[in-house]
Amino acid sequence: MRSLAVGAVGGGLFQLTGLPLAWMLGPLIANLVISARGVDVRVPERFRQVFLGMLGLVLGSQVTPQLAHRVLDWPVSAGLLLVGVALSTSLAAAWYRRCGFDPVSAWFASAPGAMTAMILLGDKVGGDPQRIAIAQSLRVVMVILLLPPLFWVFEDADASAMAARGGPARDLWLLLALPLAIPLGRLLRLPTPALLAPLLLAAAFGVAGLGNLNLPSWAMNGMLWVLGSSIGARFKGLTGKRLGRYAWQAGVATALALAVLGVFAELIHQSVDVPLDVALLALAPGGIGEMAIVAVALGLDPVFVAFHHLLRMVALMIVAPFWARYLGRRSRN
Repeated sequence: MRSLAVGAVGGGLFQLTGLPLAWMLGPLIANLVISARGVDVRVPERFRQVFLGMLGLVLGSQVTPQLAHRVLDWPVSAGLLLVGVALSTSLAAAWYRRCGFDPVSAWFASAPGAMTAMILLGDKVGGDPQRIAIAQSLRVVMVILLLPPLFWVFEDADASAMAARGGPARDLWLLLALPLAIPLGRLLRLPTPALLAPLLLAAAFGVAGLGNLNLPSWAMNGMLWVLGSSIGARFKGLTGKRLGRYAWQAGVATALALAVLGVFAELIHQSVDVPLDVALLALAPGGIGEMAIVAVALGLDPVFVAFHHLLRMVALMIVAPFWARYLGRRSRN
């Protein structure tokens, strides 16, 4: 697979330079550069889903019976999350309108999560699906590229501590559940079924005390290598000039969203006594899978992060159809 070979080169170079999260960011950037030059790099979807399922099992295995008392604090952070998402989306949409986006495309390009659903809904009510898809993809990539180095610089962390965290292999038998869990997730129509179905299954086993998956560091790095390569391979066919223009637009939109959400992360930090870096990652406008990867790799309370990203995704899936209908009616008048 060309994408994985390119990713291996990128990961190896990042590892040599001592940059954080080498085996996620290196493959991502290497594949982004190559795919933007028109080279056909792709990770087969079914292959990617296996590793996304592994990530779900790792996330779900963080859930223990001792976690229950913390859930009582989460409604406060959940409310702040929803208000922050509404404000940040409005601000980013206003920026995209200034960049020449039509109203439908601007709003659905700015919605932080449920990328596939936002593209399909935006297209259905008259938006530009390509613009929405590119803006959504670039925002996720920028958040992934920006946050780990920020934590690295401002928390004075050692880059080696910001590598994939693993340990002694434990309860690897949980991996055998993937061929059943992923199809079941599709059958139940879960959002991002390859991630959420294994996550919920592993969480159930964890709460019951039946098993908690732990992968060694080399396996964690392998998982990040595949998933990072698949993210970077999304940009085939974009010329350098077009990519630069779209990256500028998405960069400003992402910075505006992060500024607003950074304020709400501070409010969560103060009101719920959650570390600021965890709160920021829980609110960051990236996809649930991508932010879960960063949380697991940095050891930043992946259960708290995944819960809030899942809540945001569910809220968007509920609100977006009604908002799409409203925008569609307004554009016809």
